[in-house]
Amino acid sequence: MSDRYVVIGHPVAHSQSPRIHSMFAAQTGQDITYDKLLAPIDGFADSLRTFISEGGHGANVTVPFKLEAYEAADEVSERAGHARAANTLKFDAGRIYADNTDGVGLVRDIRANLGVAPEGKRVLLMGAGGAARGVLLPLLEARPAILVIANRTVEKAMQLASGNQHQPLAAHTELSGAGFASLAGQQFDIVINATSSSLSDELPPLPDKLFAPGALAYDMMYGKGLTSFLSYAQAQNAALLADGLGMLVEQAAESFWIWRGVRPDTRPVILALRKG
Repeated sequence: MSDRYVVIGHPVAHSQSPRIHSMFAAQTGQDITYDKLLAPIDGFADSLRTFISEGGHGANVTVPFKLEAYEAADEVSERAGHARAANTLKFDAGRIYADNTDGVGLVRDIRANLGVAPEGKRVLLMGAGGAARGVLLPLLEARPAILVIANRTVEKAMQLASGNQHQPLAAHTELSGAGFASLAGQQFDIVINATSSSLSDELPPLPDKLFAPGALAYDMMYGKGLTSFLSYAQAQNAALLADGLGMLVEQAAESFWIWRGVRPDTRPVILALRKG
């Protein structure tokens, strides 16, 4: 019988994860099945227990359950601990191991697929919620020269930037939190939108001339066409525009490696998804 995996969320019908992991399995010869599991808003823990009792081997977790996935774990990775959220669960001998692969997926997409090295760069991370928390540690591990977290609520950005767990890494990076208004006059080499603004086709109140020559504009959301942020970046002469599809595939590849001990080739999968 094939080893069973699922993506758990609410909603979950739109998820590309089954298609991605099916391509990974075919490419690597792994015998797995991967399905979608719609959990009630107040029923994540019960849905998870049922899936484990039925012989499930692991799960990806999407909104709004990443915090509950973290809290359900018996053991958590450093990445999940920093993010206080998990998107990958592995079940072994009655224990739940939790990891967060979002940040490594983001950094791998930027470095390997887009050809931009974060080391020594000036990076702006927009947002201070769960998406930003999930990617902050891997971004710091990439050793940018400057990393500014900007948010509408300045206190949240400053709190995320000042977390004690980030201080050892911040020795290599000038890490700070700010409001959007204080970005005026600054320029960045990599600007990452980790807010939910693109879901509502809105744009954070960004100043002009934010993008340095050759800058990358990266929206963690993905879909057909440019998001409002990427349209703004294009009008502001950002040199490179990217949505979060590559990050989606790269974080899935990290989950696949955690589960199966095999690292798939992500490029043909990204190309297949781009084609529709």
